[in-house]
Amino acid sequence: MIDELTDYGIRREKLELIASLQRKLAGRIVERPPDVSRVEAVAAVDVSYRGNLARSAFVLCSFPGCEVLKTKVVETEVGAPYIPTYFFLRETRPVLLATKGEDFDVLLVEGHGRAHPRGYGLASHVGLLLKKPTIGIAKRPLRGVSPDLWRKVRKAYVSVGNLVDLGSAVEIVRELLESGYPKPLKIADRLSKVRTHEKD
Repeated sequence: MIDELTDYGIRREKLELIASLQRKLAGRIVERPPDVSRVEAVAAVDVSYRGNLARSAFVLCSFPGCEVLKTKVVETEVGAPYIPTYFFLRETRPVLLATKGEDFDVLLVEGHGRAHPRGYGLASHVGLLLKKPTIGIAKRPLRGVSPDLWRKVRKAYVSVGNLVDLGSAVEIVRELLESGYPKPLKIADRLSKVRTHEKD
């Protein structure tokens, strides 16, 4: 029935099931300090949208010097609408296409990780799927999220994605700052021509 649909054209019951799944998957996220001294390559990924087209940009940089080693752009059709706090439904596929076949030690994801109302944002989902250390980076915190789950590093709100702890995530991000934001993500942002909106 039409009254069962949300403003995004998805049945409320389905969103509730997805929310329940997010809470369950949050329990699979591992927070542990990686050996930062062994990190040699940090990647970043960001996605922009134009109509039904998603354009995802992958950037690989040396660490800690942040010399650009590789860039890649992939385009694909958009598979889901933008729904606040369900952003992983829309962005996971473009991110996975951009990172496919790439090798890196840590991945910066333009989106929240643990700093999410259900403890499981885009950065956590990508990290769980890739089985790689991931760090969530956002330009603003989400409402209703404990400040204990993120740290503000200049202009970036940093949170755990997967296979990293918050202290190590902050340490890595600080080494990559350029004008207050991680350089790899700034490059990915330009390559994807991302629009300005909140990601989670």
